Amino acid sequence: MTDALELDALWEDFHRAVNMTSQELAAWLRVSDADESAEPLPEHAGEPTGQHVLAILQKRRTDLTDEDLEVMYQVVETVEAEVDVENEPEDSPRRHRLMFVGHDPLRS
Repeated sequence: MTDALELDALWEDFHRAVNMTSQELAAWLRVSDADESAEPLPEHAGEPTGQHVLAILQKRRTDLTDEDLEVMYQVVETVEAEVDVENEPEDSPRRHRLMFVGHDPLRS
């Protein structure tokens, strides 16, 4: 497990990177996974990383597991690695990729 200072920094970085609320992320995961024939159960909608981000958003800092910390680092790195693009279209693949981890670049 990480020390308290590192955990505080990761917590802040993660919540800065994830700029969608848990409700917005859950809705995005459901919509992105739905098709004409079926829609998965809400707790199974979307990609596993997005579901894990959603679970982390609903936790207190003291309840985080080592797996949660790994996902948090991954999300922060993913969001920081993407270069900001001005006038990004709402339906761009880049925006959709980032939204799967809870970051909407149109809000940045």
